[in-house]
Amino acid sequence: MTLLGWAMLLLLLGIAGLAIDFRVGLGRLRRLADAVPREAAGAPLVSIVVAAKDEARAIEAATRSLLRQRYPSFEIVAVDDRSSDGTGAILDRLAQDDPRLRVVHVRELPPGWLGKNHALAIGAAAASGEWLLFTDADVVLQPETLALAVGQAERQGLDHLAVLPDIRMPGLLLQAFGVGFVCWGLVILRPWKASDPRSWRFVGIGAFNLVRAAAYARAGGHAPIRLRPDDDLKLGKLLKRSGARGDFLLGRGLVAVEWYDSVAAAINGLMKNTFSVVEYRVLPMLAGVPLYLIGGLGPLLAVLLGSGPVRWLGAAAVLIQLGVLLRGAAETGTPRRAALLYPIVSVLFAWIILRALVLNLAQGGIVWRGTFYSLAELRRNRV
Repeated sequence: MTLLGWAMLLLLLGIAGLAIDFRVGLGRLRRLADAVPREAAGAPLVSIVVAAKDEARAIEAATRSLLRQRYPSFEIVAVDDRSSDGTGAILDRLAQDDPRLRVVHVRELPPGWLGKNHALAIGAAAASGEWLLFTDADVVLQPETLALAVGQAERQGLDHLAVLPDIRMPGLLLQAFGVGFVCWGLVILRPWKASDPRSWRFVGIGAFNLVRAAAYARAGGHAPIRLRPDDDLKLGKLLKRSGARGDFLLGRGLVAVEWYDSVAAAINGLMKNTFSVVEYRVLPMLAGVPLYLIGGLGPLLAVLLGSGPVRWLGAAAVLIQLGVLLRGAAETGTPRRAALLYPIVSVLFAWIILRALVLNLAQGGIVWRGTFYSLAELRRNRV
């Protein structure tokens, strides 16, 4: 076999190994829909904490879905984080009709904090519940979601429960982008290991992080991650490091998020946290570019341009990647045909990594929600 053939074989083995780990790990995860809901008697108070900045488009539908929860004991603490649109007014109007909703208005951002992290910390401080549910301002929950999650957390003796949401985005390319993001994230993070106390793996989901208030306080709350753009994930790390028991469930049909409304918005949105994933180190960022390109385009080019063993090895790698993405599409409520666009998505992710690296270095930091944060201060907040 030629040198190119051996290279293709190694690529196939690498892709196959990751795919097997993905399928086996995903198969171990339970579904929130299969949980038994918490009985009403003695149900602990849950404080749903939502941070919202300029979310007028989605905040009412999301908040109404929270108010419709069929759980007997909950409150909502919605933090309007310096919004310049109608977010605060919408929340105030909804609060007038339902005493379970309290609105906190943040007028200024103190130094040394990212806006969302500060808002969540403010919301948690105002909460009274035994449990805290941190969720985003564009997340819609089905009415039974909270009762199922609390019931599952109590039966397992958990301190932290994260749930993977359905991803709702317009257009096939954007849907493919979302599936690729979820699948590659699962491959890298291996969240099925988060419940194993012997593993260092951890997990956190901004759409649904249910945390026991005592465990949150023991971990230090959001203060240790005040400048982390990946706050949801790093909250999971803080909790596990402090001894909290956590788990990760599939939320198909129960938790949904309207992530981005265009590919351009997705690219710009990921500018703020892509560099933070590798702790602002340049070499890992640079390494990610060829990894995405070779993994996503290499097998396809082998099929189109190769011959003999190279072509057959490439075809096998293509089919394996399609299998992974089809499973990811099923778990996120995305049309399965979106999986076919994975080569384009691979190029997009390589571009995002490269663009984020260049822009963050050129600017000397990130701009998030109209506020600039220097790389020097971001790098100091390592977790």
